[in-house]
Parts: sequence; C-alpha cells; structure tokens
Amino acid sequence: MQYKCKMTVIDKKVFNDLQEKYLEDPKSGACPFYEVGAEYIFERYGDEDTFWTQGKGAHCSEAWDCFSRYVYTALQGGSIMRGWTNDEHMMIACCNDGTRPVIFKIERLDYKVLYVDANMGAQKEIATALKNLDGVTNAIYRPEKNFIEVFMDRNNEVEDEKIIAAVGDFKVLRID
Repeated sequence: MQYKCKMTVIDKKVFNDLQEKYLEDPKSGACPFYEVGAEYIFERYGDEDTFWTQGKGAHCSEAWDCFSRYVYTALQGGSIMRGWTNDEHMMIACCNDGTRPVIFKIERLDYKVLYVDANMGAQKEIATALKNLDGVTNAIYRPEKNFIEVFMDRNNEVEDEKIIAAVGDFKVLRID
C-alpha cells in the first residue's frame, strides 16, 4: 500500500477588528497566498518526494509550520487524528495567522501502484475497468511513469487478487 496526502483550502477568515487593533496595515485583508478550493497533492513514491519539493518555499511558512506534520503522517500511512475527527485519516487545520487564518482539509489517500505489461491504450482501458471494482475510488494511468495508481477507500483495501483479475489477459508485473 502507498499513501498520498491531499490538502484542500476549505475556507479563509478575516478578523477586521483584530487587524485594525494590532496590525501595522490595519486593512491587510484576507490571506493573499491561498485561494478557497485550491488543492495540493503530496506524494512519496519512487523518485517523487513532493513533501520536500512542495513544502520548501511553495507554501506560506506559517501555514507549513501548522500542517506539515499532518501531511508527513499521512504520507507514512498513519492516522492523522484518531479520536478527534469522524475519520481518523482526515484533519481540519488552520494556519496560525490570528487575523486572517486559512483553513485546510488534510486527507490521507490510500493507493496501490500497478505495473502492467501493456501499451498505453490498454493501460487506459485497464484503469477504466479498475474503477468499477468494489472499494476502488479512482484509477489513474500515469503515462510518464508507466503505471496505474489504484486509489481505494481507506477502510476497504482491495486485495491484489481482485486487481489482477480486473486486468484480464495482460501480465501484471508487480503491485506496490
């Protein structure tokens, strides 16, 4: 099993009264760095390590300081917030800018990497077929890496045998 982390900006707040009282620029307004609806995917598989490349200067340092531990935990396959949220693989967090916080939804994504001996067209068809398996939430062919990512419900891991059966007559080289 492999893990990614999806982070979505779900809200931004502005506390004008606090900005007027405490900031050098009392009309600073909302955070200019993030937009509601923006999504960020972090992954650590093979030669990809976007935890470091996306985290290093690509995010506001105040926000990164607040959510990076949750992203890292998700990438390691851990429970982000057991006993706190209604899904232990998800966390709602915010940056620590007290006058204009940004609120993030952080989710662990569980997936398997499927290597199949097939051409690009067949791999796309296999990905489509895999989407119909019970417990599979998405399947994406990554042509630049020549593998298929099979995403699944965090609470319903799809067995390798079911994935292999869905591939049909093509040879499965390996599943990570």
